[in-house]
Amino acid sequence: MIIPWQQIDADTLDNLIKEFVLREGTDYGESEVSLDDKVRHVRSQLESGEAVIVFSELHETVDIKSRRSL
Repeated sequence: MIIPWQQIDADTLDNLIKEFVLREGTDYGESEVSLDDKVRHVRSQLESGEAVIVFSELHETVDIKSRRSL
C-alpha cells in the first residue's frame, strides 16, 4: 500500500528518510555526501513522485521505493 508522504507527520517523515538513507548505504561515487544532502535528495524524490513510501501489511514494515520498481 502506498502511503502519501504528505500525510506523514514532518518529524516522522524526516526520521523515516534518515533511517532509509542510513540503511541503504547509497554510493554517491568518489565525493562524500552529507546525511543532510542525502535526506534532501530522497525528500525531493518523494515530492516529485519518483519515490514512494510503501507499507507492507503482511510484514508490517514501511519502506521507500522508486516508483519504477513497483
